[in-house]
Amino acid sequence: MTLNDPPIVAEVEPLADLYEKALGENDLQTLDDLFYAGPETVRYGVGENLYGIEEIREFRKKRPGGSPPRDVLRRVITTIGQDAAVVDLEFQRKGGTKIGRQSQTWFRTQNGWKILAAHVSLMADIS
Repeated sequence: MTLNDPPIVAEVEPLADLYEKALGENDLQTLDDLFYAGPETVRYGVGENLYGIEEIREFRKKRPGGSPPRDVLRRVITTIGQDAAVVDLEFQRKGGTKIGRQSQTWFRTQNGWKILAAHVSLMADIS
């Protein structure tokens, strides 16, 4: 099994960019399209645990204005073989003092790459 095969990284990287853009624009359709549409999908957020695509969709629809604006501080993409990847990043919300962390597990489906699991958390204040 090969880690970080350049052609596979080149497939995942623009999807991670697309996710970040959609998050910033609160583009619910694109965010939804990037997640695997099944009951196996899990998203742990800063204040919520969501099981299955339906809970994730409902959470997003009810969140006024979407995710708070943020700056990405660091991102690491690790591909595993031809069909799996992990995207981890550190971020800081605009005007905030906490470092956030986001991890996503992606896998290749017959409908393209999809997020199967995601986790977002905030660390303590850095000030």
